[in-house]
Amino acid sequence: MKTLSLPRMSRGNISDIGFAGLVAALAAVAAIAGADATFAPALTVFTDYLEGTGGAIITVLSLAGGIIGMASGRFSLGQIAVPVGVGIGVGTGVPIVTAAVTAVI
Repeated sequence: MKTLSLPRMSRGNISDIGFAGLVAALAAVAAIAGADATFAPALTVFTDYLEGTGGAIITVLSLAGGIIGMASGRFSLGQIAVPVGVGIGVGTGVPIVTAAVTAVI
């Protein structure tokens, strides 16, 4: 039976790693999650779009694609399930994701 052996670290390697850790700790800047509002206007516009007429347009286009697929003669359950999933995702997904991200941050 063969045993695994880990390489030994010399004192020089250990001190180099310790020095790098010390420099990183001293140079670190405190990050406050959620304090930055750089992308807040873009997030507001995007969520308003998806929850409003933009989401309805996406759902209707998805439904139209499913109907066209069914009319072409190649019926599958995905042509019904995908538009339903898109409608549910656009209608309820955005508030759920927004609430989850807000809760995590």
